[in-house]
Amino acid sequence: MAISRGTTARLAAGLAVLVLAAAGCGGKNGGDEPTDGTAKGEPIIIGMDEDSTGPGASYSTIAGKTIRLAVQDINDKGGVLGRPLRLVVENDESDPTKVPATLQKLQSQGAKILLLQSGSAAIMQAKSVLSQIGLPAIAPTGVTATLVDPPNNELIYMLANTTADWSKVYCGAFEAANVKRLGVLTDDTATIAALNKALLGEMDCVEVVATEKGATNASDLSAQVARLKNAKPDAVLVTSVGGAFEVLAQNTLAAQMKDTLRFSLASIGNQPDSWKLANPGALEGLVFMGSLSTDNPRTRELIDFLKEKNGKDYEVTAYDAQAWDAVQLVKLAIEKAGGPDDPKKLNEAIQSIKGYQPTFGQPSFTISFSAEKHLGADGLCGLTLIEFGADNRPKGPWPTYQPPCEG
Repeated sequence: MAISRGTTARLAAGLAVLVLAAAGCGGKNGGDEPTDGTAKGEPIIIGMDEDSTGPGASYSTIAGKTIRLAVQDINDKGGVLGRPLRLVVENDESDPTKVPATLQKLQSQGAKILLLQSGSAAIMQAKSVLSQIGLPAIAPTGVTATLVDPPNNELIYMLANTTADWSKVYCGAFEAANVKRLGVLTDDTATIAALNKALLGEMDCVEVVATEKGATNASDLSAQVARLKNAKPDAVLVTSVGGAFEVLAQNTLAAQMKDTLRFSLASIGNQPDSWKLANPGALEGLVFMGSLSTDNPRTRELIDFLKEKNGKDYEVTAYDAQAWDAVQLVKLAIEKAGGPDDPKKLNEAIQSIKGYQPTFGQPSFTISFSAEKHLGADGLCGLTLIEFGADNRPKGPWPTYQPPCEG
């Protein structure tokens, strides 16, 4: 099914919105950085590697905006140990070859700790660079377990449940929905190639009967979806960085495989600008891997705060929550270390954090680190499966299955 002119125009407009959003965020790329607020001491510099123009920009700019708000909120409340936080930002465009220079530039600007808000392939490259420059780092929205696996993992940390946990949750969902045959529709980015390897490699609960790939800038996925349909899967999983590709994939699947259960990654649920670009009702019934639960009082507090700052119509996402929590963990680590100036003490302080209650996940979900545990998530209930309604908006938890806290 070729994409219509109207849909093409809407997708182009959506991409323009994303580009404008990227242009409006990010340090020297033109965004407003947090001020020192009421804190008066010497600034503590945090470096952020934010992909604001590359393939990861669709989610990195969302997280980057909330990172800035979190830093400003801390400064407005007196800073950390009486000192304001100051954010310096560079852009690696999710390009692994640009990572060394990007992180070294952040270090040269005085950064004491880093936030790696970029694509997985770029963050993988960052690991060896961190070992060279000696700075600890948190990847707020990273989900690939290999990001914190040896080697060179001594200084890198993640908050969210990994793709290994996603595999367990998808398998629980497939079992509950009697899905035995799975079709996969994927984009061609390096980030998703790495994610697919980790995610599908752990998913031995289902037979993958067909895998189809399309270019990130594709204008027609009808041939790929037709081949998926011919394979007769019980369900289709779309793996993409989101944006225009995800919308095109869901539009095409809704048209050609209307009665087939559809699953997706977190991307579509965390990119509200994409929802309005989908054909009417095209997202209905789609189940995505979410991380927000309004049963969590901390989530509700964050939603209220972000709507106050961004407007009442702002759609809060897991990217927002994970970004917010990353900054709070940086604050906590600096306090535990007694200051930011000894990288070894700061790294040990991160490893001493236990039972942190984040703004994402189910109410009992916690985050803990140690010298051996650089994956923060304590159990599967940092995840929720969310279903879209007929209005192309998330309507709530998928009633067929929800992940338990243990796992």
